[in-house]
Amino acid sequence: MGRMLAIVEREMRRFRRSPLLIVVSMVFPIVQLVVLGYAFGGNVKHLKVAVVDQDHGLSAVRVRELASAAASGAQTIDVIPYTDPGQAVLDLRNGRVNGVLTIPPDFSRRVLARDNPRVALIEDNTDNFVSASLAATMGGLVGTYGQPAAAPRVAAQPTLDVVEVYPYVPYVQYLLPGSVVMSIFMMVMIGGGIIFIDDKARGLHEGYLVTPITKFELIAGFNISGTIKAVLAGMFLLVIGSIIAGIPNPLEPIRLLRLFVVVVVTAFALISLMFLLMVRVTDPLLPRAIFGVLNTLLYFPSGAVYPQQGFPGWMQVIAVVDPFTYAVHAFKNLLLKNTGVDAIVSDLGFLLVFSVVAMTAATLLFKRTL
Repeated sequence: MGRMLAIVEREMRRFRRSPLLIVVSMVFPIVQLVVLGYAFGGNVKHLKVAVVDQDHGLSAVRVRELASAAASGAQTIDVIPYTDPGQAVLDLRNGRVNGVLTIPPDFSRRVLARDNPRVALIEDNTDNFVSASLAATMGGLVGTYGQPAAAPRVAAQPTLDVVEVYPYVPYVQYLLPGSVVMSIFMMVMIGGGIIFIDDKARGLHEGYLVTPITKFELIAGFNISGTIKAVLAGMFLLVIGSIIAGIPNPLEPIRLLRLFVVVVVTAFALISLMFLLMVRVTDPLLPRAIFGVLNTLLYFPSGAVYPQQGFPGWMQVIAVVDPFTYAVHAFKNLLLKNTGVDAIVSDLGFLLVFSVVAMTAATLLFKRTL
């Protein structure tokens, strides 16, 4: 135990003497959270819609009024009147407008005759997010037009009442669990794997091989020191990120205790994985080269940025064995839902089993020879 703690003490001294490493590993995930959270999580607004009224009847005026109301209310669209449909389509192709709402010449006549009146929305579908928001806004506008002025006493059409269990979750909050896991992973990769390989390249690792320390003590010492570093980074982002994202009651003691347990277990699982991958590596450039691959392969299939239900089958297989998946799920339960331990028992169980298997395999693969 004393020899293992000596390794932990040495690694922590090195960590303390690298303030730039500490700042980068802790600040970068916060920057990522803020930039991605607000870049992808905002509602699309001020889409430029060209309105071409070829009818000029009362019904067409009603459609234009509804479009103006949407522009002044939710501000999803900005209405630009056009007289020439050809010019409107040309501006759409050139990117000056995002869509063209065309009211055909016989629209009012068809409305009065109840003869399937239609309006057309021409949109630039190269941007799926913009086109989907624009189609939803225009669809709601047309749906509002068709509603009767007075609702019938007895509704003939069934309706759906949506009941939300939790308050509205902004995307920056949805992204926070993945950002916490990413901060832990960055500290594991930089402060664990890369430093371990650098020690080998500089010959410092040879000093351990002439001591009576066992393989298990050596791997455990590196794992514990790496876990401590990753826990510091994870808890820092957890607290600061929760405040930035607006998580309710971020400093509640019981919740922080549960989160601390998840951070510790996640950090130990990831550091065990890192040493399993790096235990036979000697080239100091290899960990830097595979950092981006590991980041992509572990982070995105975990459901941190997009629900796993939308993944193809092969990607869902990766998610099943990905420790990020279970860490992100546990953090989502505690941060977004404020659940108890029962909701994360299976996640903690997987991460603990994964840690034991990875650490055992790393110990077996470790060589006490140069």
